[in-house]
Amino acid sequence: MVQRARRAIRTSWVSVTLAGVLGVTMPMAASMAGTALASPIAGTTASGLSVRVLHPIQIGVPTEAPAPAPKKDPRPPGHTAWDRATLLVHVPAGGIAARRNPWSGAPTIGTVAATSKYYHVPIVLRVETTNTKGTWGRVELPYVWPRVDGWIPLHGLNRAQTILHVDVDLSEHRVRVYKRDDLLYTVAGATGSSASPTPPGAYVVTDRVPFAAGSSLGSFAFGISGIQPHLPAGWSGGNQLAIHGTNDPSSIGTSASAGCVRVSEWALDRFKPLLQLGTPVIIHA
Repeated sequence: MVQRARRAIRTSWVSVTLAGVLGVTMPMAASMAGTALASPIAGTTASGLSVRVLHPIQIGVPTEAPAPAPKKDPRPPGHTAWDRATLLVHVPAGGIAARRNPWSGAPTIGTVAATSKYYHVPIVLRVETTNTKGTWGRVELPYVWPRVDGWIPLHGLNRAQTILHVDVDLSEHRVRVYKRDDLLYTVAGATGSSASPTPPGAYVVTDRVPFAAGSSLGSFAFGISGIQPHLPAGWSGGNQLAIHGTNDPSSIGTSASAGCVRVSEWALDRFKPLLQLGTPVIIHA
């Protein structure tokens, strides 16, 4: 999970996300769950979200194992099929009030954060559903535990779409990336230990941070819109969840982290062109 950066960089979603996303150097330090301090570095340029549907840029062999993965992957019971594009909205500066019901007079249940927790990148949020008229959308509030959803007015918000999402299965220690309902990649992942289990929930990617090769975070981290409510004793890092690499590949496929999800460098190389800001990340048992 991402530790508080020494110096936050504030910028618009159009021009800058993180160092390495648009080639901007960011002299910060970050820490992820179960890892030591590491410094982000500038990486290769990657495009951000647009109002167009995001199509995969690179699709290779969909598994790290020699045998190819099936085109379809069984869904956990109750999991909704993603057969249509997902609506995303850009949260305005200052955030936006979330209400219990889809009308302006409904009680406020919280505020949707405008920027990511430590890197202050403008948030792109998934709209789970809309009201009949399409004027209000239900969203999960970023960085809130227990997980809370609320309704926000959609009028005037910049919109985008994606046909990609990430599915993290805690019981199987598997991370799957889908294009609609078609499986692109399935890889092993390390999840939270029994003392600091990874909290399930519906999240989105909020940060894209490159790191030096061989760092405790691997070469890249995708910060997501969740926090770890059960930090390990003595933990001094931040509490934001992330999907990132590791310099301890033997831990992948086990319950070993402080809450973050660790994947291999092979997986990071294939995820980087796909997981843009706002990409949904569903974590479940």
